[in-house]
Amino acid sequence: MKVFIIAGEVSGDKLGGALMAGLNSLTDVQFDGVGGPLMQEQGLNSRFPMDELSVMGLAEILPKYKALKARVHQMALAVIDTKPDVLITIDSPDFCLRVAKLVKAQCNVPTIHYVAPTVWAWRSGRAAKMAKHIDHVLALFPFEPPLMQAAGMTCDFVGHPVVAEQIATDAEAAAFRDQHGVTGPLILALPGSRKGEVTRLATRFGDALGQVAQAHPNATVVVPCAGPVTSLVRELTQIWPVTPLLIPAQATATKRAVFRAADVALAASGTVSLELAANQTPMVIGYDMAWLSRIIISRMLKVDTVTLVNLVSETRVVPEFVGKNCDADAMAKAMIDVLANPASQLDAMRVTMDRLGLGGEAPGLRAARSVLATLEQSPV
Repeated sequence: MKVFIIAGEVSGDKLGGALMAGLNSLTDVQFDGVGGPLMQEQGLNSRFPMDELSVMGLAEILPKYKALKARVHQMALAVIDTKPDVLITIDSPDFCLRVAKLVKAQCNVPTIHYVAPTVWAWRSGRAAKMAKHIDHVLALFPFEPPLMQAAGMTCDFVGHPVVAEQIATDAEAAAFRDQHGVTGPLILALPGSRKGEVTRLATRFGDALGQVAQAHPNATVVVPCAGPVTSLVRELTQIWPVTPLLIPAQATATKRAVFRAADVALAASGTVSLELAANQTPMVIGYDMAWLSRIIISRMLKVDTVTLVNLVSETRVVPEFVGKNCDADAMAKAMIDVLANPASQLDAMRVTMDRLGLGGEAPGLRAARSVLATLEQSPV
């Protein structure tokens, strides 16, 4: 079987690598396309460095627009010329779906997209547009298949990659606490992995943590630093009313240990809430964005919570403070309350992980089975 596969970001490379490993275990397969080191480990000779596609934000994309457009056409022509049994695109919709559109205009190769668009949150019309050139979707969340099917695509829930992540043991968590002399609550602060997020959130997070430290004088605050913003986090946390322990991004084992050891987390909105749920770490979510983005997105949102644990568990037990409500006083009070009574969150996190596939077949293997089943049913 010949598979043409494209990923444009680190997270996509991770999904692609697991999917390719699943396919390799089930059938004889040859890979072509673009991907990162994890996909290359599974047999992909990337046609060009995946980093060329890892561009986010309008200001970053504009200078590279012509080059990216050329890559779109290059990939589409490569698919048309090589006639694979399937084209699999992974996330990065601005690039990947343009490739699929051009391919479908010239030939009828089956197209599969990995990661459903978040139409349950906003811009529901994306699914209908996608259905014009995508045949099948591999979904990360159990509530997504009906939405994709309603738009005209087949769709399988294959599990979320968070359920396959390695979790620190209780002994490793205890060792972290002992090593750093933690005698009271261990508080994990996660102000984001992008410069804009950290800039907007760090001061408010620091003020909130200062109030929690007044209520719990023996608390220890730990901040894992995402690589691209490490220097910014180091700079902004110097003015916090508490002195945090900073953990570098490359200290993977230490990061796992602190996620497991923490008593509560104050985190930016995003998939990090699922990492916390996997570790059974209660949380408070805070998030803000640029003023114009806040206005536009608030009018487009279709859900009353942006926290994935709340959405998947169908509860609203994780306190969240978004946009104009991202207030230090409110976040501090919520953290103190969660420290006093974490039980409802712990239940919701267990439900979340069960619904995302914990304890079942690995998501990459489930995704591979879905790909093969789709091709067996394809009339092409």
